[in-house]
Amino acid sequence: MTTIRTEFPYETTREDVWIPLPDGTRLYARIWRPVTDEAVPVLLEYLPYRLTDWTAPRDWQRHPWYAGHGYASVRVDLRGHGNSDGRPGDEYDARELADGVAVVEWLAAQPWCTGAVGMFGISWGGFNSLQIAALAPEALKAVVTVCSTDDRYDNDVHYMGGSVLGVDMHAWAATMLAFAARPPDPLYAGEGWRERWLDRLESLEPLVHTWLAHQTRDAYWRHGSVCEDYGAVRAAVLAVGGWHDPYRDTVLRLVSALPADRVRGIIGPWSHQYPDRGLPPGPAIGFLQETLRWWDHWLKGEDTGVLAEPLLRSWISDSHPPATTYERLDGRWVGDPAWPSPNVAPVRYELQGEPVQVASPQHTGLDAGRFFPFGNVSDLPPDQREEDAKSACFEFAVDGGPVDVLGRPVVRLRLRMDVPHGQVVARLCDVAPDGSSTLVTRGALNLGAREGRDRSVDWPKGSVQSVAFELNGIGHSFPPGHRIRLALSSAYWPWIWPRAGSEAGWTLDPAGSSLDLPVRARTPSEGVAFEEPEQAPPLGVTFPETLDEPRPERVVVRDVAAGAWRLEVDPRYGGKRVYPDGLEFEEDALEVYEIQDADPLSARARSEWRIRLHRADAGWDVRVSTVSSTECDAEAFVVRNEVVCRESDEVAFHRTWERRIPRTAG
Repeated sequence: MTTIRTEFPYETTREDVWIPLPDGTRLYARIWRPVTDEAVPVLLEYLPYRLTDWTAPRDWQRHPWYAGHGYASVRVDLRGHGNSDGRPGDEYDARELADGVAVVEWLAAQPWCTGAVGMFGISWGGFNSLQIAALAPEALKAVVTVCSTDDRYDNDVHYMGGSVLGVDMHAWAATMLAFAARPPDPLYAGEGWRERWLDRLESLEPLVHTWLAHQTRDAYWRHGSVCEDYGAVRAAVLAVGGWHDPYRDTVLRLVSALPADRVRGIIGPWSHQYPDRGLPPGPAIGFLQETLRWWDHWLKGEDTGVLAEPLLRSWISDSHPPATTYERLDGRWVGDPAWPSPNVAPVRYELQGEPVQVASPQHTGLDAGRFFPFGNVSDLPPDQREEDAKSACFEFAVDGGPVDVLGRPVVRLRLRMDVPHGQVVARLCDVAPDGSSTLVTRGALNLGAREGRDRSVDWPKGSVQSVAFELNGIGHSFPPGHRIRLALSSAYWPWIWPRAGSEAGWTLDPAGSSLDLPVRARTPSEGVAFEEPEQAPPLGVTFPETLDEPRPERVVVRDVAAGAWRLEVDPRYGGKRVYPDGLEFEEDALEVYEIQDADPLSARARSEWRIRLHRADAGWDVRVSTVSSTECDAEAFVVRNEVVCRESDEVAFHRTWERRIPRTAG
C-alpha cells in the first residue's frame, strides 16, 4: 500500500525556467524547491519525454517529495524535445551528454544550491546519469540509476547476444520517431513554438538507420557504454533494477566493477518501472525513502547507514505458476557483502543423451512476452510448453532441498553447423509436477559473434565447435519435486531477427555440453528490509471513458494453410488522458510482427503511431501519425518510415524515408 504524503519537513515551491547552454540553446526545466533561506543540494532528472505532459504524472510522485525533504528537485527536457530549444539527436550522443554536464554546472552555480548535485532516472534518465557521471563533472557527487545499462551494444534495445533484437530495434526506433515529431506546447513554449516545431521536423532522421548501420560492437556502441571504463565514474552509484527488466545485469556488473565504498545495488521482482509505483509484479518498496538515505549521505554528509547495507540486496522469487502478470510474487530479500558473492557457487549440470538436430520453426518465440514489461496484463511469458516443444529440452530433478539461483547462469554447448550463420537461444524454465513450464530466464548467442561482439565470423561448414554464453541474471528458487529445464532453440522471433540459412539449425552434442547455475546457499538471517512506498500527492490526470472497445494487448493469429503467424501488440503506454492545465493528450500504437514457419526471410515488423495534443480553449490541435516497417532479404535490411503532422487538420509536414542497409552481421 502506497502512502500519499501531504505533509513534509519543508513547504515547497515550483517554477518553470529556461536553462541556457553555452551555444545559446535553452532547455526547459521545472524546479521544485523547499522554502528555506539556506542553500540546498540539487537532484536532476534529464529526459526527452516531455515534462509538461508525458512524464508529468510520474514526476509529481517524486520531485515534490524530494523538495519536501530539503532538495531542489529538477526535471529537464533534452534539447529538441518537449519545450526545449534545438533539434533532437541520437540516443546519448556527445551533444546530449555535453548539454547534461552544462546543466549540472548551471544548477551547481545557482545561489540556492550548495554546489552538490545528484542525478537520477529510469531507463533513458538512468542511462545518461551513468554516462554523465563517467564525464565526471565536479559538482556531480552521486547517482541513482534505475533500469539502465552500462553496455549500449549487448544490453540495450538494439542487439542481444550479437543478434539484431527484432522486437525493439524496430519498435523503439518507431516510438522515438513518433515522440520526436511532437511539438512544443505553446502554453509553456510561448510564441515561436510552431517555427521551432517545423525546424525540428526538418531535421528528423529515423534512429534505426544509424542503429542498423553498426551491427557489431564498434566505436559507435562503445561511446556511452560505461563498461568501457568503469574507472571514469567518480560519483557514488546506487544501481537499481528488476528481474523482469531487460537491463538488470547492469546492477550485477556495477557492484562488481565499482569501488565498494561508493556503490550499492538493489534488484527486486519489478518490471521496467520505478519500484515504488506498485505496478506488477510486486512487492513495491519505499524507493523514495531509500534514495533519500543515499542523497543525504553523499550530498549532505549525514550518516544514514547506506554503506553499512550489503553491497547487493536482491529478491529471490519463490516458484510460481506461469502467468502473463503477477500483482505480487512471493519470495524473500537477501543481502550479499560482495559480488561475486561468497554465498554463491556454480553448480554444473551435464547434458545427457545422443546428438540432436535442432531446427526450430521460425515462429518459435511468439510466447516470449514483452521485451520491456511495463506492468501490463499481457507483458510476461505464458506457459512455455508450446515453446519447449519446438526446442531441445534437458531436465534436472530438484531433490532434497530447494535450489536457489542468484546471478547469471552459463550455457556451454558443443555444436555442429553446416551453414555460415545461426543463432542459439537458451531458456531456463521451472517445470512443476503438473507439467506447466514457467520461464525463469533466457539468453541468446549469434554464432557469428562467438569470438567477440566486435566481429562477425562465419561458421566453417560442417565443423564442430564449443560455445559458451551467459543467460540474463535471475533470483529464483526451484522447489523439491520440480524440474529444472534447459530449452535450446535455433529461432526466437520476434526477439531475434533470423538470417538467411538459419532455418537449417545446428546439431547439439550433449557430451561436452552443460548448464552452470549460480546456486546461493541459504543463510540463517538476511536482515534485508525496506519501508512501504511513499509518494507525493498525484497530479490529477484523468482518463476519460470512450465508447471504443479496447483491443487486446497481445494477439497471435495463425494462417494454417499458409504456415504464417502474426503477432499484434498494443504497447499501452498511456491512451487518452486530460491534464489539469487543460491539455487533452491521446496516443495509440500498434506493433505487428509476421513470419512463416520455414522462411527466415519472411520476417516483417510494422509499427503505427497516432498522437493528438489538443487544447480546446486555445484552439490548438496537433496530430502526429507515423508508420514504420522493417524487413530483411538475404543481403540487406529494408526500412521504411513515414511521418505526417497536422495542425488543425492542415498538413504541416510530410516525409517518407526508405533505406536499404547491408546485413553484415547480427
